[in-house]
Amino acid sequence: MGVSILIVDDLAFVRMMIKDILMKHGFTECYEAANGIEALKKYNEIKPTIVLLDITMPILNGIETLQRLMLVDPHAKVVMCSALGQQKLIVSAIRLGAKDFIVKPFKEDRLISAIKKAIEK
Repeated sequence: MGVSILIVDDLAFVRMMIKDILMKHGFTECYEAANGIEALKKYNEIKPTIVLLDITMPILNGIETLQRLMLVDPHAKVVMCSALGQQKLIVSAIRLGAKDFIVKPFKEDRLISAIKKAIEK
């Protein structure tokens, strides 16, 4: 069974950039959502192996999305994506069940290592 990844970010170019990196590293089953509501719907449809979840989004932010996602599936493997200066939110996300976090602008090797680490957990 392959690894499926749901990329959740309100910026289309960020989703595209992440998807390009993932595809280059052999993660070919990638899905996208532009906000938390879309992410929750897609999660229920596809049950991805990993969710890459941006913290700052309109409609439903990453922390709220993570809370709802953990209610639906307490075993969900989520890696949070955040900008610099959001340390308090990152701590909250880890307490809520996120497996790891990457800081934007992120480095390709850090993104891949966070995904591999989350798969193993």
